[in-house]
Amino acid sequence: MKSKIVGVLGLGVFGRTVAKELGNFGTEVIAIDSNPDRVQMVADTVTNPVVGDFTDIDLLKSTGLENCDLVVVATGSNLESAVLAVMHCKKMRVPQIIAKARSTTFEEVLYEVGVTSVVSPERDSGYRLASKILRNSIDEVLRLDENVSLIEFEVPQRWVGKSVVDLDLRVKYDLNLIGMREERGEPLKTIPTDLKLPDEIIIVAIASSRKFERFDYLNELD
Repeated sequence: MKSKIVGVLGLGVFGRTVAKELGNFGTEVIAIDSNPDRVQMVADTVTNPVVGDFTDIDLLKSTGLENCDLVVVATGSNLESAVLAVMHCKKMRVPQIIAKARSTTFEEVLYEVGVTSVVSPERDSGYRLASKILRNSIDEVLRLDENVSLIEFEVPQRWVGKSVVDLDLRVKYDLNLIGMREERGEPLKTIPTDLKLPDEIIIVAIASSRKFERFDYLNELD
């Protein structure tokens, strides 16, 4: 199977992390930044470390960026530079462009000029931290898209001794149970609908909204 070629434009903390992680797992990475020190930090990990201005389309072409399957525009502080980089990638027909944004205004503009998707590391890490602080029964939340999540949680005390039928979880919490395990890391087992839920088991479920999370954060699961 052909390995992906990925371009990373901008090597701040976010860009360096993406470039290094991809390089560590064998992805061919073209990493570009105007700061030689930043480029040096990834030089041993990426395929093609380049010192230069990624708003210069001639430079981008000289690095082979037009052969990339995906480009990450990792500068979140300068909207003009990000827009120029995106437009150059579009001209070179890069099929997928992911850009970093520091605000909703940045995000809107980047979508207007044609990015495939936008990431906001500061906002997303803020959501994750708040979620960890608020959790009562939930152990892990894996976002599958804007609305759907995979959730792993301990049986709330108020559910102990009740069956899945009694709890009516799909209607109350938009929750579809996948299975349960007695300890973390064990294989999943099915949950019989008439099983009286015991204490200290872990349930894995698909949530089709954030309703279950809201009830858990407010400690209102019943």
